[in-house]
Amino acid sequence: MKILIENIKTIVGANPTPGKKLSGKEMSVLPCLDNAWISIADGLISGMGTMKEGMPEKAKFDKVINAEGRFVFPSWCDSHTHIVYAGSREGEFVNRIRGLSYEEIARRGGGILNSAERLNKTSEDELFDSAMRRLNEITKYGTGSVEIKSGYGLSVEGELKMLRVIKKLKQHSPLTIKANFLGAHAMPTIYKQSRQEYIDLIINEMLPIIAKEKLADYCDVFCDRGFYTVEETDAILQAGLKHGLQPKIHANELDYSGGIQVGVKNNALSVDHLEFTGDAEIECLLKSDTMPTLLPSTAFFLGLHYPPARKMIDAGLPIALATDYNPGSSPSGRMAFILSLACVKMKMLPEEAINAATVNSAYAMGVGNTHGTITIGKKASIFITQPIPSYSFIPYSFGSDLIETVIVEGKLMS
Repeated sequence: MKILIENIKTIVGANPTPGKKLSGKEMSVLPCLDNAWISIADGLISGMGTMKEGMPEKAKFDKVINAEGRFVFPSWCDSHTHIVYAGSREGEFVNRIRGLSYEEIARRGGGILNSAERLNKTSEDELFDSAMRRLNEITKYGTGSVEIKSGYGLSVEGELKMLRVIKKLKQHSPLTIKANFLGAHAMPTIYKQSRQEYIDLIINEMLPIIAKEKLADYCDVFCDRGFYTVEETDAILQAGLKHGLQPKIHANELDYSGGIQVGVKNNALSVDHLEFTGDAEIECLLKSDTMPTLLPSTAFFLGLHYPPARKMIDAGLPIALATDYNPGSSPSGRMAFILSLACVKMKMLPEEAINAATVNSAYAMGVGNTHGTITIGKKASIFITQPIPSYSFIPYSFGSDLIETVIVEGKLMS
């Protein structure tokens, strides 16, 4: 389908020569094009310019959209989710209100272990159907690409089941999807006294099958207090690399775990969470190409302190933002709310938050060449807002649904 969008108030992220990522002061620069048009053909951005300069003939297009008073954004890139899961965990939500910590709930068999028990009793078809509903949900919220992690199987059968569901989602969803193997999400109860046995299972049984069936793009580990040590993380990431899986990592959500450093050591594409990030961690990241990815809705939902985004950006680091959509610590995939939290709780400027959720989050999931900006030749994954006064209105109006039209890879979704 050929689509022409005319009379656009402002194109946000209009970038003819996009860089790989934006760091430090670069994050506050948001290229925009006012009073503009965009053309779409064969699923790609085929042209754009100002109305004054003129635009292609309307007769050449199958659909013409009048975007007067409206903003056009590149679709959000959600680089950290766990949306393949079985059942919600609102009981744990109530327990936290009553005073139990995330770690206390985990020790009682809740948290990730709770999700693992449910998932292993759920069929692939049921998991696929529920995950497709969530994908359709986040598409309406403006997300055009998403990374989905395994990690609720915690067994050979369970992890492979999750990854096969993600592979099927790739085939049926219009979104660009990346798969991340997170077998080292928690330690299964039966291996509590024999940790190395489970790590050997990941390295010697899970990874060879995953590589053979091409089920994952990345290998991830939860390196934090009470989960996986630096040494265990290093061994798993190194094994993943041998099977062609680029490292990513959950790190420093609960403490200064050394997770950031071991991630950088292994050239991780991203290190995620980072509530505990000090001078040593910042210095380590500055010497790397690893993207720090912050998940503020997790801190919001669990009552944790927020990552020091302002300090990190001022030190010259890039920042990406993602939802961490999962049943236990962030049961929402609404990226606009993530931007609001970033601005209100982490003191990021709207420009920084928008860049973090588009350009830098695209980098964090390895799709920067095709997503993250509105650029001729990139995927036509965009959304059109309702009439709004400015792009800052998106994080400002945190409870409003401001998206009017969604286009994913040239396909009109709404």
